Amino acid sequence: MAYVLGLFHDLGKATKDFQRYLELASQGKPGKTVPHSVWGALILCKYLQECGFPLASLPVLGHHAGLKEPGTAALSLKSDEEKEPEKLQEAASFFNRMLAQTHSSVPEIQPPQRGPAAANRANELYLRLLLSALVDADRLDTEAHFDSNIAGLRKGFPNLNELWGKFENDQNQLIATAADTIVNKVRKEVYDSSLAAASLPPGFFRLTVPTGGGKTRSGLAFALKHSLNNDLRRTVVAIPYTSIIEQTADEYKEIFGSDAVLEHHSALQPPENESEKPNLLKLRLATENWDHPLIVTTTVQLFESLFSNHPGRVRKLHNLARSVILIDEVQTLPLELLRPTLDVLRQLVERYGASVVFSTATQPAFELSERVPEFTGVQITEIVPDYPRHFDVLRRVTYGYRKHPEPWSQIAAELAGKPQVMTVLNTRKDAIALLDALGDDPAALHLSTLLCGAHRRQVLSEVRQRLRSGREVRLISTQVVEAGVDLDFPEVWRAIGPLDRIVQAAGRCNREGRLDHQGRVVIFNPVEGGSPRGTYRSGLGEAEALLANPEYGPESLHRPDIFRVYFRKLFDMSNLDAYGIQDFRDQFNYPEVSSEYRLIKGDTVPVVVPYEDSMDKLHAFLVVPSRLAWQQLQPYLVNLFRYDVTKYHNCLEQVSDNLYKWICKYDEVRGISEDLADPADLVV
Repeated sequence: MAYVLGLFHDLGKATKDFQRYLELASQGKPGKTVPHSVWGALILCKYLQECGFPLASLPVLGHHAGLKEPGTAALSLKSDEEKEPEKLQEAASFFNRMLAQTHSSVPEIQPPQRGPAAANRANELYLRLLLSALVDADRLDTEAHFDSNIAGLRKGFPNLNELWGKFENDQNQLIATAADTIVNKVRKEVYDSSLAAASLPPGFFRLTVPTGGGKTRSGLAFALKHSLNNDLRRTVVAIPYTSIIEQTADEYKEIFGSDAVLEHHSALQPPENESEKPNLLKLRLATENWDHPLIVTTTVQLFESLFSNHPGRVRKLHNLARSVILIDEVQTLPLELLRPTLDVLRQLVERYGASVVFSTATQPAFELSERVPEFTGVQITEIVPDYPRHFDVLRRVTYGYRKHPEPWSQIAAELAGKPQVMTVLNTRKDAIALLDALGDDPAALHLSTLLCGAHRRQVLSEVRQRLRSGREVRLISTQVVEAGVDLDFPEVWRAIGPLDRIVQAAGRCNREGRLDHQGRVVIFNPVEGGSPRGTYRSGLGEAEALLANPEYGPESLHRPDIFRVYFRKLFDMSNLDAYGIQDFRDQFNYPEVSSEYRLIKGDTVPVVVPYEDSMDKLHAFLVVPSRLAWQQLQPYLVNLFRYDVTKYHNCLEQVSDNLYKWICKYDEVRGISEDLADPADLVV
């Protein structure tokens, strides 16, 4: 099928108009561009007798402009044929001559047909992956033709055997120097279980590990070894937050080297016009099509690409076939998109030879919910079968629940008497309110997306230094610390929120088990507190109900099975396909699917804040807008909703397309204005 698409896709270039365009271009003369995709698509749909509802020809028609809805495509093809029949004849005549001269024939293929909804959705993904293969092959050939040196940079990546060798050596050194603690014993058991499970055939897997149990390393060990054992091609690690992806990518680069890890997320999208050193250009080229053995990306990048109709975003998808896709903190997948998301993952496993790993301490158990018919009958293998014992062994905290609402002043008064404590709030506005209640407390530090990345890293460094030296530190934070951020407080306070969020916050308390007593986690209910809307607020309500239920209560948070109960309740009360994406997929309506499948609803813009030498970095980027300059600017950006640009226009100065500079006060503790909505809240 892919061969036939490649055969037909450029037939429109055989027309006289396109040949004239090429002749002018070869002479250095400007010429009007001539669309060509339509004629190859027309000849193909006539060959397959499917012009009334063209499916197989959609990738040919859309290999530059994107996948269309079949009805729209049919009207477009008919209109073009009626307007310029001579072009169709020119392309068809050339094709027939080519077949005759080369003694070739078009292979017999079975194009996808319309059928039951489940079959349509399987074919909807199939055509998107065919477009991916077609676009990638087309662009690789073009690249090789125009610049063989650049094409050569795509070779020479380390293979999976080399990566595994480096990882195994690093892990052995880590184990040899690790202290003999209960936490490290559990980490070793989790690691050994991961290696044992890696010999299993591809499928769905679940990596259930308590916070601090070595999930990041063990997950990577499973993925690399599983790939080698099953002749899979690459490992894709998908992470929900940019703050964690940077930390994880840095950890992997220390093990494998910077050239061995492809870091790909929206914050690292390069400008189009650039010239780079060969090793950086090599990574940029691999970013285009994920032609790399180890990729660290965001769930936004992964899943929005899987539902996109745009050739540039789709181009990498065929490389997910025969790969290991490890989804970290899987409980953060948006519930309103859950059915289409799980449907596509099932297709990748069952039809394209991939393995999918659901990794978290708080497993949703998707396959147990009748609200997810797309996942009925799926078998998921536990990588660590003995995980309940690990949760029991690593019981490092006690939970207390204060359900009666309390004002900020009362909460602040209690916190002020504690030498080392972290408090996690549901919104940035709440974090600022509690900071205000603490007054001019020199030990109060703040962490949220009101701070740029460089500022957050500086705060984290200061927090860790204070914790190690025994100095006072009262950290007021939003949810940015709840997954993957390595902090170890003796006491953590968490505003009532979704149950999985509470447990993630508790993972920053007595994390290494060094205390001679249990750490303390206090779940409280601020009177003036708020929360993000949608499923987050639903999760908060379900958490309140479970914590108040005598059958469960706060100590049930030590039991991993509580999350099966919790998530089933959430699934039952949520619309798991809130935007009707499955119906659009059934109709092969690619533009609507692409438009509606968004993990973050609402357009955002990057804003450079005045921190450290950010203005020098901004100037360097504006003078020479290269990928390297863009990467160096990244740590000084804060993302704002586009509607806030109008609201806070007095504080913003536009410096280039889609890039702004903050010209109002940037506080050394609070960051930018506290009244701005937080796009990060909408990830979950």
